[in-house]
Amino acid sequence: MPPAESSRARRLLRAGLAGYLVVVALVTLGPQPLDGATLGIVERSVAWLARLGLPVTYNGVEAAANVALFVPYGVLGGLLARRRRWWVVLVVASATSAAIETAQRALPTRYPTLQDWLLNTLGAALGLALLALVLRHRRRSAA
Repeated sequence: MPPAESSRARRLLRAGLAGYLVVVALVTLGPQPLDGATLGIVERSVAWLARLGLPVTYNGVEAAANVALFVPYGVLGGLLARRRRWWVVLVVASATSAAIETAQRALPTRYPTLQDWLLNTLGAALGLALLALVLRHRRRSAA
């Protein structure tokens, strides 16, 4: 039985997943959002963190953002799916990322990469792992 057992909870989760996917589409398929001012803020922030001794790079921040973008996919998808079917959530999340990267090929301000697809898929897997940890903790706390 999926964690979201009630009909109302499932409808809310479906709506949340649909809204999340709209946001992902806007973020990944819209015009490249980093204008000069925004890019400057990101670069200055990364440089400041590096001066503090943190091993932070712009490429690292971009990679982490790709992972973080798909964590909700794993959590929401996992809440909607039966636990034995979580592998389907991961496959669908990976296919979604592949579709995004493929669509970006046709966009003049976007640059599709295999790395982005892999990092997005990793993010969905981490979302599923996080969900598994939370559910296990809830079961142990309830016992």
